[in-house]
Amino acid sequence: MARWILSRRGPEPFDGDGRADGRAEEAEEPGVRLGALREVLAGIGTTLDEAATCAELTRAAVRLAGGTAAVLRRTGTAVSGHEAASGYEAVAGDPGVLPDARWAAAVAREAAVAAAGKGPEPWSEHAAGTALYLPLVGGTDVSGALVWARDGRPPRRAEAELLALLAERAAAHIRDARAYDEVSRTAGDLQRALLAAPGRPHPNLDVALRYLPVGGNALVGGDWCETVRLHFGRTLLVVGDVMGHGLEAAVDMSAYRSSLRYIAASELPPHRVLRQLDEIASTEEDRRPATCLLARVDPGRHQVTLSSAGHLPPVLITAEGEAALLPVPVGPPLGTGLGGYESATHTLAPGQTLVLFTDGLVEHRGEDIDRSLARLAALRFPGGAGVDEVLETIVDRLQARRAEDDVAVLAARPHPRRDDAPAEE
Repeated sequence: MARWILSRRGPEPFDGDGRADGRAEEAEEPGVRLGALREVLAGIGTTLDEAATCAELTRAAVRLAGGTAAVLRRTGTAVSGHEAASGYEAVAGDPGVLPDARWAAAVAREAAVAAAGKGPEPWSEHAAGTALYLPLVGGTDVSGALVWARDGRPPRRAEAELLALLAERAAAHIRDARAYDEVSRTAGDLQRALLAAPGRPHPNLDVALRYLPVGGNALVGGDWCETVRLHFGRTLLVVGDVMGHGLEAAVDMSAYRSSLRYIAASELPPHRVLRQLDEIASTEEDRRPATCLLARVDPGRHQVTLSSAGHLPPVLITAEGEAALLPVPVGPPLGTGLGGYESATHTLAPGQTLVLFTDGLVEHRGEDIDRSLARLAALRFPGGAGVDEVLETIVDRLQARRAEDDVAVLAARPHPRRDDAPAEE
């Protein structure tokens, strides 16, 4: 790793032997025990957060070598074609000892130019003392630099080697954090795109949706909601949960959703839709299992037909605001190839609200699921509340924004029109 001394004379290459351009100071052993070094290294990169890793790096640098440490992160490409840099971040120690941040950024440009064989560039003269510049290089990515400084003599060889080791460790974790952020953004974009374009229910059905990623994080998984418009004024409501989180789960969720739309268009009853979904998913080795609940709402007949693939039952809220779980026969999750799905039909009168949800809404670590479901069924709602108000009540009272898992929840309420005609199977 290239290292540079920043002094009042300007930037000078550091040769690793305690010398700056031939001016030597004998290296001294730092007296750091191997166990202490391991402990310090283990404290860098404890999270997939770039800012946290930078703070851990500077604290570790000061702990091992004293002085002051800070990170100068790259923020993009300037108009001139050079990498732009932010000001100092995660400063540990006395910031007055650090050289001017613009000068440190110039060292970064000189290192890049020297590597490209373009020759030297002019340097500013704003350094207040002597400092060590260590690029944060992870693979082919340069995320910035560790700048370490102290009053007086330049760093000794052993100190510089330790600081270089810390910078290498931090750079690898910063690269992983940025890759994680990129995957999170991709998965988030995919999920938001899918949730932003649900199917269009019939006008005889009021529908509201909520999706709450765990912790409000951008990283999302396989929770999803869907509505599919069928013939004769009927609408198929769907809530599903693909195992896992991240881009892979979101991709599998998209595949399940696409298959469901295609199968549902054939007007099959819910249990047969699940059977075909299971058959398709079980033939793909990499497809993750998923739970799924289907509810075919028929406002003309005041009915809802339910079928479940390993999913939790829905809740029915009466016009007076009382809630109760609706029984539904439960088959195995999708993707197992076991089949065995059944349907059950219940009354769904105008003014009643059906609520479908994923397990993140109710589950708590260490709590029996029956108790979790009972908490939801015990909720009471104001009479005449709209479907959006119903969902907000559920989310607030169950503290779903602080849930331990992603939450997807759908509420639907029928209001049949005169031109809705009942249909025979």
